[in-house]
Amino acid sequence: MATRMDLDGRPIKPMTICMIGAGGFIGSHLCEKLMAETPHKVLALDVYSDKIKHLLEPDSLPWAGRIVFHRLNIKHDSRLEGLIKMADLTINLAAICTPADYNTRPLDTIYSNFIDALPVVKYCSENNKRLIHFSTCEVYGKTIGSFLPKDSPLRKFSGFFSSYSQLTLVNRLQKHGRVGEWSGYVLVGSYTSPCIFGSIEKQRWSYACAKQLIERLIYAEGAENGLDFTIVRPFNWIGPRMDFIPGIDGPSESVPRVLACFSNNLLRREPLKLVDGGESQRTFVYIKDAIEAVLLMIENPDRANGHIFNVGNPNNEVTVRQLAEMMTKVYAKVSGKPSLESPTIDVSSKEFYGEGYDDSDKRIPDMTIINRQLGWNPKTTLWDLLESTLTYQHRTYAEAIKKSMVKPIAS
Repeated sequence: MATRMDLDGRPIKPMTICMIGAGGFIGSHLCEKLMAETPHKVLALDVYSDKIKHLLEPDSLPWAGRIVFHRLNIKHDSRLEGLIKMADLTINLAAICTPADYNTRPLDTIYSNFIDALPVVKYCSENNKRLIHFSTCEVYGKTIGSFLPKDSPLRKFSGFFSSYSQLTLVNRLQKHGRVGEWSGYVLVGSYTSPCIFGSIEKQRWSYACAKQLIERLIYAEGAENGLDFTIVRPFNWIGPRMDFIPGIDGPSESVPRVLACFSNNLLRREPLKLVDGGESQRTFVYIKDAIEAVLLMIENPDRANGHIFNVGNPNNEVTVRQLAEMMTKVYAKVSGKPSLESPTIDVSSKEFYGEGYDDSDKRIPDMTIINRQLGWNPKTTLWDLLESTLTYQHRTYAEAIKKSMVKPIAS
């Protein structure tokens, strides 16, 4: 394998990476990338290995010996500190990150995203090990734009729904002659963006608050004890192996994130459920594009240390209703089956998620810092990433779902 060079033209030394949560959606794609394109070694930590099984067997694989799986739960395993000590870099991907769980399992959500992450930060800091910690775009909470009246002309300015800098937003409003209307609203960049969360009884924000608090701890460890850290804030990473299909490779009663939810409906030829009309707007980025960004962070510590990176695709912005319509069209193409006559139905958030659900109506990533530090930009269009993902979903699950839906014939 040819010597890899960093962004400043220096050779990259092979490193050992302790990856916590390696068996999940993001971890499996990152492990694939590291095995296929780099000489780095991975200590893969997780409770399950199903999504990386193809990387672990057989021994004849070209990367044999460079990835070793350790089955452990970081909640209560004495091996964790030793594995972090063995590595040059620790990447923490472990989390409960499914919106349906924030309401029904708020304690587990807080423990998983804050309490369980504390030893990881502690061991990295005490042993002078670099840490890349995965956070969430949900730390931005509700955007200021969420509080504008529905008919406000300011809603057309995306700066009120993102982490654009104050100066950028003022310049955009000046261009359109609307500075006077902006007074009273403050919006600043990703390091200093104000956070607006729902009230305490809105358990949906347990995830965002836990994630923000661990970010603050990591940042404080960097400031006071010299911890080398990078924080990643993903904005809806999408691709094969995301989440699960209820009743097939996950509990029947569980509710995965929106892409897997809609995939499940499409596979079962059921209407896609639009929560509160599907009016919320989101951006989506292809997992393979996002993993390119993470690899740049891994191999360019001088450019990544001390930074918080938004990783998303502002060009792939749609409402959830538009996402459902697009997925319906894409799935009809990849499956060869016509769409349902009524492809969607509206449900309330209370009916779908239960009491305590709340949401932000729009969230757009500011890409300034990652563009400047790493020169990264996403490439894949929403249509293309949906086609790739739904092709995988159809090939992986269609037959299993068909069998699960066949009822036994009474004798």
